[in-house]
Amino acid sequence: MDILYNIGLTLLPGIGDKLGKNLVDFCGSAEAVFKEKTQNLEKIPEIGRIKAKNIVSQSVLKRAEEELLFIEKHQIQTFFFKDANYPRRLLHCTDSPLMLYFKGQTDFNVEKVVSIVGTRKCTDYGRQMVTQLLSDLKQDNVLVISGLAYGIDTLAHQIALENQLATVGVLGHGLDRIYPHQNRNLAKKMLENGGLLTDFLSNTNPDAVNFPSRNRIIAGLSDATVVVEAARHGGALITADIANSYSRDVFAVPGRLNDERSEGCNFLIKTNKAALIETAQDIRYLLNWDLEQHSKKHVQKKLFIELPEEQRTVFEALQNHPETVVDELCNLLKLPLSKLSAIFLQLEIAGVIEVLPGKRWRIL
Repeated sequence: MDILYNIGLTLLPGIGDKLGKNLVDFCGSAEAVFKEKTQNLEKIPEIGRIKAKNIVSQSVLKRAEEELLFIEKHQIQTFFFKDANYPRRLLHCTDSPLMLYFKGQTDFNVEKVVSIVGTRKCTDYGRQMVTQLLSDLKQDNVLVISGLAYGIDTLAHQIALENQLATVGVLGHGLDRIYPHQNRNLAKKMLENGGLLTDFLSNTNPDAVNFPSRNRIIAGLSDATVVVEAARHGGALITADIANSYSRDVFAVPGRLNDERSEGCNFLIKTNKAALIETAQDIRYLLNWDLEQHSKKHVQKKLFIELPEEQRTVFEALQNHPETVVDELCNLLKLPLSKLSAIFLQLEIAGVIEVLPGKRWRIL
């Protein structure tokens, strides 16, 4: 029954991801939203009389029932943003989807996740770089995210599978179809080691407007977005911009000057929106995957007395969870990313920790 109301919440006109989350926080659950009194809903910021009436009418639940039948028939997993199985990297993205639909087998919360995006009209150079990067990243057992589109996306999924790496395609339509249809066989193979993910319901066409929206999921699921061949304008650069807005790492493979299909990558590097990479080792270095384990140095008890309580709590969490990334700490400590970042800065100034690239650190 919870799933029915969760789906229904996504169908409410004028209620997007952010406002939907506010409604759930105010009422306690999606079901409670639909059963709340009109006058109480009207008091919630940005709701108003018309939206409140749409909610209490429960008219969207009929469509939600149809989707629930589709989900059950095709054994589709659902991730509601309040569920324990919701991908943790997306939790701190303010515009992350209320609801996700997944078909396949993978763990979105593995240690290393990279998205690879680029032009739909890739050259031999782009193919060579994707092949080289993923072949070399095989030893890191990364989860590879892309969009199942023509070109670099398709290649990323194919090469990932060839190297026994799990790979997930984020779709701009429902799970009742595959677009482009030429990737149908590839999509079937991905279900065995990875899968297909979307926030769109069945019977949603792959309209152009859907793809910039799905790019936020590609960026939000990943520790880093790698751009391999891209024009100055297009979906790959949209994904890179979104990743930057989430404070995620963005890498770009440089190309020849005046090469239209590398113009976007060169622009990202030139404007400091992406770090230049040439090999998989560059990714390891920038994300600190190859960082040697540093022995913990003894911190005198006096230090704990000198640190304010809030900083001491964070420092102790770092000691107890040395491999945890920033997003996980936010969850663990129930702190927003902005607040935790400020405490990290205070601890760095105090000489207690060193903040490293790739949202990691080490205790001094």
